[in-house]
Amino acid sequence: MANKFSFKAFIIAVIAIVILSSQQLYADQLTGMVRIDGSSTVYPITEAVVEEFRALQPKIKVTVGISGTGGGMKKFFAQEVDIANASRPIKSVELAEVQKNNIEFIELPVAYDALTVVVNAKNTWADSITVQELKKIWEPEAQGKILKWSQVREGWPDKPIKLFGAGVDSGTYDYFTEAIVGKEHSSRGDFTSSEDDNVLVQGITNDLYALGFFGMAYFEENKTKLKALKVDDDNAANGAGPQAATRENVITGIYAPLARPLFVYVNKQSLKRPEIAALMNFYLESVATLVGEVGYVPLAEPTYVLVRQRLAEQKAGTIYAGSVGHVGVALEELLRK
Repeated sequence: MANKFSFKAFIIAVIAIVILSSQQLYADQLTGMVRIDGSSTVYPITEAVVEEFRALQPKIKVTVGISGTGGGMKKFFAQEVDIANASRPIKSVELAEVQKNNIEFIELPVAYDALTVVVNAKNTWADSITVQELKKIWEPEAQGKILKWSQVREGWPDKPIKLFGAGVDSGTYDYFTEAIVGKEHSSRGDFTSSEDDNVLVQGITNDLYALGFFGMAYFEENKTKLKALKVDDDNAANGAGPQAATRENVITGIYAPLARPLFVYVNKQSLKRPEIAALMNFYLESVATLVGEVGYVPLAEPTYVLVRQRLAEQKAGTIYAGSVGHVGVALEELLRK
């Protein structure tokens, strides 16, 4: 009889646990809407996180746009979006805008990227390119003058070079011009530009004499149709020579100067809403796993710990003092300051 009673009590206890668990799950179901916009480079990461989040919180509607880092920041200032994806740190002029609009934000590094210099898959003459050659091609003075491959390096074909690059509202454009030309937002204007990296992929795929740049995830996704050039940081003291845009080279720091961190910015006021707090907590818990799946490089785990701590403490402001030029400094060092 005692055994029968114990078994019955056990079944009742299990049923009670199941009911309580179901009630807790139902209680955790949130509603609302989260609006995200910004970098097309960061888009694959955020979209991967959002897809996983939707499975847990199907009643929360999350929209993710790709108007470029600059475009996303403008919407962020106007409080049209809650979260901005960014492929470079917030600028000084943007800091002035958020201060004018009394917006507090939390800056969260989420991954590393390597800007990839790409050519058509059938390009047989170029396997690598130097930073100085890239500057020769892209600097403002090149417009109307550097028009053929043969003008870039002796032995390359005497054929027109067709250029493709990120749109001028893109953080990728800002970073590339800073790293290669030496001045942010400074480049020739006679190139095909787009905030949508898939447009650039298509253009380079269709033109044998094309050259362009975008985030490594878009190359990884299309590497059967494109060819990535190794980049030689000819100003580097270590003389490492031409280096490929690989995860290992990003982590070790030898893919210079085109490796960079990627960010999301969240409005601190918006973070008071349960649906946004839930998404951002989930984002930082899952991003390390998802980053690799979409072709980017995860941060070191100690760095993610500091980023999660930054969110938990709701630490407002930027670690970069409004300058894109500080991106080469180790993230972990900046986060600890």
